[in-house]
Amino acid sequence: MVHIQGIISPIITPMNEDESINEKELRHQVSRQVEAGIDGIFAVGTNGEAYILKDKEKEFVLSVVVDEVKGRVPVYAGTGCIGTGATIALSKKAKDIGADVLSVITPSFAQASQGELYEHYRAVAEAVDIPVVLYNNPARTGNALLPATVEKLADIDNIVGVKDSSGSFDNMLQYIERTKNKDFAILSGNDSLILWILLAGGVGGIAGCANVFPERMAAIYDLFLAGKLEEARVCQESIRSFRNCFQYGNPNTVVKTAVSLLGYPVGKCRRPFDRLSQDGLCAIRQVLEEYRALGIR
Repeated sequence: MVHIQGIISPIITPMNEDESINEKELRHQVSRQVEAGIDGIFAVGTNGEAYILKDKEKEFVLSVVVDEVKGRVPVYAGTGCIGTGATIALSKKAKDIGADVLSVITPSFAQASQGELYEHYRAVAEAVDIPVVLYNNPARTGNALLPATVEKLADIDNIVGVKDSSGSFDNMLQYIERTKNKDFAILSGNDSLILWILLAGGVGGIAGCANVFPERMAAIYDLFLAGKLEEARVCQESIRSFRNCFQYGNPNTVVKTAVSLLGYPVGKCRRPFDRLSQDGLCAIRQVLEEYRALGIR
């Protein structure tokens, strides 16, 4: 079993101009993250544009990531689909490719009851002998995993944790409170809350901002472990300027644009999610210049 902890980077999926996957740059970005001290790589997640990739593309991206990581850190694979059958099929494929952990987002579009969500995750967990991390992102999917449901799911052996991207600190606290007597990991999906969830009993975060400045994000966890809480707080608060840029568009687009502006040929997000206003571009450039002057990487 993989020990779920630290700062996990939801790696972007670099694209060529024709929107095909840029394997060479994907490998480069993976190694860039690992060498910066990141504790895990999460392939085909939200930042990896899983919502717009075909299944074969997801499998290709995951196979490249697994090959490039070479066991240096755990590889997480986003395998959540709308249907239970499709999620099981993709989860089995991810295990065969070599993923260490599955991240399964809630089904989307159609409204699901808590009972239906429980049965969905139970079926997936029983179909694969690999750790499963639940993924709560109700703003994107329309379905929220309530704390009582997470508590119940935590009793299933290979459901080992949950990533919460609801933005609600109280929701994460309830996850912690309801699973504190179980071997269950709570990960923040909101980069601004990582240090605070660590202090509350969580184990880290899956941090989109790591694509832009991996060393700074990794430092939040490393400094926390070292007991250097004031330095960890400074690192945590320093990402606020960049996160303020999310007001200008889809966070995935903002992150990928920033990585591109750093000089990496990662391309744009797939259409129609590929545009930012001139104000947005100027804001990102300004923040990156400020960070460069401060030595934030």
